[in-house]
Amino acid sequence: MPLTRSEIEQALSELGKEAQAHGVKVRLLIVGGAAMALRFGARDSTKDIDAVFLEPADAANVRRLASNVAIRMGLPDDWLNDAVKGYIRPPVDETVLFESPGIVATIPSLAQLAALKLSAWRDDIDISDAETILRELKSSGTPRDESWAAIERYLVPGMELKARLAYNELWEQL
Repeated sequence: MPLTRSEIEQALSELGKEAQAHGVKVRLLIVGGAAMALRFGARDSTKDIDAVFLEPADAANVRRLASNVAIRMGLPDDWLNDAVKGYIRPPVDETVLFESPGIVATIPSLAQLAALKLSAWRDDIDISDAETILRELKSSGTPRDESWAAIERYLVPGMELKARLAYNELWEQL
């Protein structure tokens, strides 16, 4: 069941309420389709919310809270998952994307989002997302080599060549 932008916001708000009810505050770093939908309006929907659970430190606690939201809203068990945590390279320059009582959701810099999409480069969705991000980087007037240098530091190890080729192809198209 795909999540629309409004459903993402509703689910995050419900997660915040659940966190408050349990005396904690949730802080997430959101990437992937949810970041594209919320930050850029670039997607109608996404199948889940890929996030790094920053607070509370106990990821199992966040999963329990998310499970309660899933039951209440009729969402799949994995509507919120932290499988992406192994792909995030510090330092992370965060910007608040969504805030509600009990929850703060941030996204990493455009360079880091671009690095994740260029490293993945699996399908038309990744390509479209990378294009959206690079278009914004390019429109800010940042030169090609400077943009690449900012992105390169965040690339998933082992994916550097694939990401560089994808970057060059997209930059030329834009």
